[in-house]
Amino acid sequence: MAPQLVIFDCDGVLVDSEALSVSALLAMIERAGGSVSEDAAYEHFLGKSMKSVREILGRDFGLDITEGHLTGMRVDLMRRFREELKPMPGVSEMLPRLGIRFCVASSGTLDRIRYALDVTGLLGLLEPHLFSAGMVAHGKPAPDLFLHAAAAMHVEPAHCLVVEDSPAGIEAARAAGMAVFAFTGGSHAGNPALKVRLASMQPDSIFADMLQLPDLIAGLGARVRAS
Repeated sequence: MAPQLVIFDCDGVLVDSEALSVSALLAMIERAGGSVSEDAAYEHFLGKSMKSVREILGRDFGLDITEGHLTGMRVDLMRRFREELKPMPGVSEMLPRLGIRFCVASSGTLDRIRYALDVTGLLGLLEPHLFSAGMVAHGKPAPDLFLHAAAAMHVEPAHCLVVEDSPAGIEAARAAGMAVFAFTGGSHAGNPALKVRLASMQPDSIFADMLQLPDLIAGLGARVRAS
């Protein structure tokens, strides 16, 4: 059905944070005595909650990530956000033009989501409709977070459109029964393997310019009505 609600991921969609986040994660892994390549980090961790990342590092990489490691990474990441984080180009101009309701559903903690949106000047456009993985039992690629956001916004899943930059997010949107657009405008999206993985998941659209989103949504609605 035609979208009535747009659910935005935060990192890599609204704010250009994925490269900063991966850099901070790799630094933490090194401090913990491990070694993971940048390509492997994007493959295994992009779009997932820190709880899931910690579990994967333990299970697949044999790393014991302590609370001290996590605290150090969070401090490092907040410093990077404060000094370097930028909003995704076109977001602040695009949101008032959407013409339908929108919210944020991110794998980050609520504090991190708010901080990222605040330092980039986007918080006032998006609060109070912010949802984090900490609000549900299972993070992406499980559908829980998107279903929680839809229920809180009183919109049926079939009427929701998710905008995501990660395979885990696209999988979660599909599992929730929602349409999904893949956004490839972030500084991390030049990774060739990531582009191939996103395309292989056959999202309803792939786009790199946020200013195109209102027209893409209108086009999706027209295709639905024509069918």
